Amino acid sequence: MAALFFHPDDFSAAGQKLMGRQAAGESFLRGYLHHVAADTLWAYVEDDRHGQAFEQAVAAAGRTEPVRLVTPADLRDLRHAGLLYRPDPGLNIEAWKRTQFGDGGWSLCGITHTTASAQAMDAIAALLTAPVQPWDALICTSTAVKANIETVFAAEGARLERRFGTRPTLFPQLPVIPLGIHTGDYGFDPAARARARQRLGADEQTLVVLYLGRLSVHAKAHPLAMYQALERARGALPPGHRVLLVECGWHANDSIAQAYAAAAALACPGVAVVRLDGRQAANRDAAWAGADIFCSLADSFQESFGLTPVEAMAAGLPVVVTDWDGYRDTVRDGIDGFRVPTLIPPPGTGEVFAIRYAMGIDSYDAYCGYGGAHVVVDIEACAAAFGRLFRSPELRRQMGAAGRARARAQYDWQGIIPQYQALWADLGERRATAGDQGAHKPWSWPARMDPFHGFAGYATGVVRPATRFVLADPSLAQATARLEAYLALDIVRYTLKVALPRTGLNAILARIAAEPSTTRQIATAFPPKALGLVIRAVAWLAKLGLVRPAGGADGAPHPPPVPSEVPSIGERPSRSGDA
Repeated sequence: MAALFFHPDDFSAAGQKLMGRQAAGESFLRGYLHHVAADTLWAYVEDDRHGQAFEQAVAAAGRTEPVRLVTPADLRDLRHAGLLYRPDPGLNIEAWKRTQFGDGGWSLCGITHTTASAQAMDAIAALLTAPVQPWDALICTSTAVKANIETVFAAEGARLERRFGTRPTLFPQLPVIPLGIHTGDYGFDPAARARARQRLGADEQTLVVLYLGRLSVHAKAHPLAMYQALERARGALPPGHRVLLVECGWHANDSIAQAYAAAAALACPGVAVVRLDGRQAANRDAAWAGADIFCSLADSFQESFGLTPVEAMAAGLPVVVTDWDGYRDTVRDGIDGFRVPTLIPPPGTGEVFAIRYAMGIDSYDAYCGYGGAHVVVDIEACAAAFGRLFRSPELRRQMGAAGRARARAQYDWQGIIPQYQALWADLGERRATAGDQGAHKPWSWPARMDPFHGFAGYATGVVRPATRFVLADPSLAQATARLEAYLALDIVRYTLKVALPRTGLNAILARIAAEPSTTRQIATAFPPKALGLVIRAVAWLAKLGLVRPAGGADGAPHPPPVPSEVPSIGERPSRSGDA
């Protein structure tokens, strides 16, 4: 089983600023809910509204299994799910949270989308020092992105060795599992194709080349190479034919849209261009249905897999793409289409871009843009690929058919989700064989340690199990009345989230009223291992002036480690009458 870390924004492509990770997340959730084999559907949510959204998605998918929601307050329930899946590489913080319940409590699994941003890179580098275990995994969507992560691991490992004299030895698994699609969404009959081409203004003598995706120079593909290649390839057109380029996507603003139009007018004046808002499903369907050839000359480090070539193959289109990142895995050169060669400058020549980004001089967009501006796309090879496809309807048909078969066999969620589940089962087996290596250890999260330990030197003394308390009021009735009055105050009531219930507090007052008692003696009336909760509750009552130490404050300024019977973070008192 697995619990999905669910935030609606990660699994919805409905926003105006549609990002690839959101499109992929929406597709994953749909695939997961249609194809996962589970008797319970788990989700980890940080907001009640997110839980409601997950339940609605489950119902909409027609699933009838029970839904279990885990919140930060009951994180330990992930033990029952067995695994937490995050739709990003941020396993480091989840690993630290897990330490409070034992490293072997459950497995963690993340996935890469872009790995170029500072946030993503920091999260990946942090995996070497966070308590990530071999029963955790970061899914790499392509062999190229796995190599990128291994490069980061090697560099960070070398840095740690220079600083501390040793390298990390525990790593998460790095399986390569591609993103999936719903191949049935891309089957268009002749009637749909005819309607789409009529809408696009394409007759039988028009060859429609489609680019579908975010229209961003820095984040996806600089368009000049495509424009120039199309202009050069026009010479290969049969007599009386023309080229129509459909750009189906969205620009971040009007200035960028105008910049694209100016570049196209300059670089491919003989090519007609139609622009569609790709955030609208009807426009995307028209683009897929009406196209003859798909093109995506990705050149950005922001890209890591690339769904659109796979979608194009599912639509039966031959593809012309760059030999870049995940495209190298998905598109077979000469079979499903053509991969155009790319070149980049050698290592050491781009350090200035990294430094400017790290120092905050350049934005992430600028960092990607400067890097991509130096990625060489072989325009002549691209033009030649277009030319071959322009001249041969049969080649277009063969490559389109090969791509469609490959998409259905390799990239449909029906086949991808079982790969996830097989990975999760393997992680569970690795965790099970780890034995007591997963046991909780004191202060396992040093940067988030118990404040009463970290700030022990601030106080005069410490409340110990042997510290004896007496009632501050002459009678139990007076103490109880004062407690009720204080609990009505906002400045007191806010702490009830982490306090014993009133029954427990009243029980403590009653015990101390009967006779002065140590915190250890008071704890005997509570469930086993409740000493830490009782000490805290007695201190809380003393804070309100309802009880006080029998002989004044204990004067030991530096307390020893908390006794083993003190519960770890996350344990909550019973809500029964005995507290």
